[in-house]
Amino acid sequence: MTQTLFAADALLPGGWARNVSLSWDAAGTFTRVEAGVQPAPGAQVAAGPVIPGMPNLHSHAFQRAIAGLTEFRGEAQDSFWSWRTLMYRFASRLDPLQLEAIALGLYVEMLEAGYTAVCEFHYVHHDADGRPYADDATLALALLRAAQRAGIGLTLLPVLYQTSGFGGLAPNEGQRRFIRSTDSMLALLERLKPLCDAQGARLGLAPHSLRAVPPEGLREALAGLSAIDASAPVHIHIAEQTREVDDCIGWSGQRPVAWLLDHAPVDARWCLVHATHMDADEYRRAAASGAVAGLCPTTEANLGDGIFDLVAWRAAGGAWGIGSDSHICVNAAEELLMLEYSQRLATRQRNVAADAAQPQVAAAMTLAAVQGGAQAAGRRIAGLAVGQQADCTVLDATHPALAGLPAADMLSSHVFASHRTSAIDAVWVAGEPRVQAGRHLLHDSATAGFVAARSQLLTHTP
Repeated sequence: MTQTLFAADALLPGGWARNVSLSWDAAGTFTRVEAGVQPAPGAQVAAGPVIPGMPNLHSHAFQRAIAGLTEFRGEAQDSFWSWRTLMYRFASRLDPLQLEAIALGLYVEMLEAGYTAVCEFHYVHHDADGRPYADDATLALALLRAAQRAGIGLTLLPVLYQTSGFGGLAPNEGQRRFIRSTDSMLALLERLKPLCDAQGARLGLAPHSLRAVPPEGLREALAGLSAIDASAPVHIHIAEQTREVDDCIGWSGQRPVAWLLDHAPVDARWCLVHATHMDADEYRRAAASGAVAGLCPTTEANLGDGIFDLVAWRAAGGAWGIGSDSHICVNAAEELLMLEYSQRLATRQRNVAADAAQPQVAAAMTLAAVQGGAQAAGRRIAGLAVGQQADCTVLDATHPALAGLPAADMLSSHVFASHRTSAIDAVWVAGEPRVQAGRHLLHDSATAGFVAARSQLLTHTP
């Protein structure tokens, strides 16, 4: 059965179009996208401009439960590293039911905020003592269930984590729930592959970082992944912190991105998460590899990481997408706003992410982030086009920040002027309505479950 949504205005891959008919089949794939037409009999009519659903290319779901709770001074100079200690303490108490409740609450929140897919960088694998569960996939299955219940598209990225620093340093106590041998990781991937396929999810691999995966572990894991799925996505944290860069130079004589490009088959399957601190040659080489830069602007600001040079990356032809990472903010529009504003602060210019081909900043960023996010997710979710999954967001044309404006200005106001209130009316994933009138069907129950799980964790966290 074919379904159709008619939009007076829609943001297609080539830009804004008027009077657009969007049709999809029973599998939730666009079969027709046609502009300049009248609404077909029986077609649903969108309540506002339709934009593509946004992939969230980097998520640590459990961290949503500590968002806002680490904003106090604990050391003379707090940093990413002091925040990480607090995060480890929280992660040490998490159980499977709590993870599922937190993830469900988060994924519902993501859908209401305009994200239609998520890449879950999943590294809490074992029980609180660091021992594998009787079913080694227990926590991964909790995430699969949460995504399925919420109705969000999922790319599951189990994390390989083996050492605490460059040169093979032994893991520390806070990392005991993360550690896996390469063989155990490949066995987990074998177990998860048919389950992901059955759910329409994508399975990939996340070597956590160069400091957490020695060269031989990285090489063996990539070879094993290719044997399972040669096209599977590969995500890695890299060059997020200046100390990480310094330590990598001390270990190898090279900066992290340069080392990775020289020692791993980096290509369009890869997502370089953060990649904040690169030199000019790394920007050029990494962009040329085809890898996506995974930018998480609100988390990078919250943790004091630094500012990614989007100007240099775009000049080199690099692809990029956005993620909410630690979920200090869950709002696709606000990630775009933070990214653009960080560039303005760094360059002392305005409208940095726009260009002559697409002068509207919000439209230019949305289209770029959807393309890069789809590539990083390894799924056909690259916008409102035939053959792509029918993921889309309908803006609320009655919202005070949007009302009475042309469509392009509505999107601009959604990103830059909606005052942290939702300007989203509806969200569709694979042709299924997941959010209507700004609310997910599971909003109340998912929120209650999230709050209860967070309360339990805070009660028991020292």
